Amino acid sequence: MGDRTWSLSGLAKRVKASQRGVEILCRNLTSIGLLNYEDGRYRSSHMARRYLNMHSPEFRGAYLELLQRQWEDWSKLTSGIRIGKPVDEDKPETAEYRQSFTWAMHQRSVETARQVTRQLPLTKARSFLDLGGGPGTYALHFLKRNSSLRATIMDRPAALEVAKTLAKRYRLQSRMNFVPGDFLTESIPWRYDVVWYSNVLHIYSPKENLKVFRNVKRSLVPGGRIFIQDTFMQNPHGLGSVEANIFAVTMLLYTKTGNTYSVQDVKRWLQRAGFSRTKTHRLRQGTGDWEGIILEGRIPD
Repeated sequence: MGDRTWSLSGLAKRVKASQRGVEILCRNLTSIGLLNYEDGRYRSSHMARRYLNMHSPEFRGAYLELLQRQWEDWSKLTSGIRIGKPVDEDKPETAEYRQSFTWAMHQRSVETARQVTRQLPLTKARSFLDLGGGPGTYALHFLKRNSSLRATIMDRPAALEVAKTLAKRYRLQSRMNFVPGDFLTESIPWRYDVVWYSNVLHIYSPKENLKVFRNVKRSLVPGGRIFIQDTFMQNPHGLGSVEANIFAVTMLLYTKTGNTYSVQDVKRWLQRAGFSRTKTHRLRQGTGDWEGIILEGRIPD
């Protein structure tokens, strides 16, 4: 729709749909604030022009496409529960899908990254690893807030292509390294003051996450820290929050071993991996990802 105002007949003709269907759709989009209505014509609201117009620099199309692709997968939930793993687990992943998914993760995280990095000062850190960082959205915002910091992103090659594009867009490529690899099976190159492990924990089993934490410990300098951002179970019996429970269902549909875990679980794995101190950061309400909880583990000086 762009910046134009549209009559129902003109809009229906443009999108090749019935005028009755378009009228009902536009009425609903107006009621939730995505369209404005005046004198029989419709126009995109400010929010829609910002996030749903493909010509906007803040377009969220990749994330919406990801949600759309998942509709069919959720219809396979019954089979997934019966077999305990993704129904299409043997279907090979294409580089095109991984890049599209990585763009979606950037669009999902870009606003949150600005909020989170304001509340986690890394003033003394000089080296930063975004482990499984995908587009490197958090690495970019930590770099913007810490002029002495250098960042490395370790992930799959297709994801790193998106990260390189974004690094150029932010003009931060001179302070970034890109390492293709599988941190479950390969050692992490170089040593770091800080490792950022955001929205990766839920992909893996407890045994796999413990293996990652041990790998991370070997990559940290003395006194180095890991920060873990994820959705965590809050109820001591593992029955909440609602969001964490529902996301565990998503992991059942899309990962072989993933789940959601409690803060206590993760702290216990960190201690077994050799982290001497653990700490819970609670971000200002409404500013972080998920419930706004970030766990920190530190190795001895």
